[in-house]
Amino acid sequence: MPKNLYDFVIDCSITMTWCFEDESTEFTDAVLENFINTTAIVPTIWPLEVANVLLMAKKNKRITEIQSSSFMDALSTLPIVVDPSTTVRAMHSIFVLAGQSDLTIYDAAYLELAIREKIPLLTLDKALIKAAKKLHIPLKISELK
Repeated sequence: MPKNLYDFVIDCSITMTWCFEDESTEFTDAVLENFINTTAIVPTIWPLEVANVLLMAKKNKRITEIQSSSFMDALSTLPIVVDPSTTVRAMHSIFVLAGQSDLTIYDAAYLELAIREKIPLLTLDKALIKAAKKLHIPLKISELK
């Protein structure tokens, strides 16, 4: 059986721990360090979520303009691929999955991508973890393979 192109789906909750030291953990740091050997895929909502968190952090003076720009530049060097078909699926399979799983459309986009790619989901989001467990979607929430 051929290896998947991607190793996991990563969500914004994991990504943003790399920006804010007080939110990072050994696990989230290991995810970042493991990008030497892995490639992640994200739904089209991910860049918008990341940019929004950075904007709010900048407005709340948690980070500076330079820090937010540096973080975005650093993210662009990582092997994180934005899924081109998330938007097309939003009003179909993602909509249905969100309703069945009691998730927002945004969170369901991550779940649908993990299901479709048959790869683990990396998240710290409690609702997303609960829905993934209910659907028997592999999770990586505390250790790497």
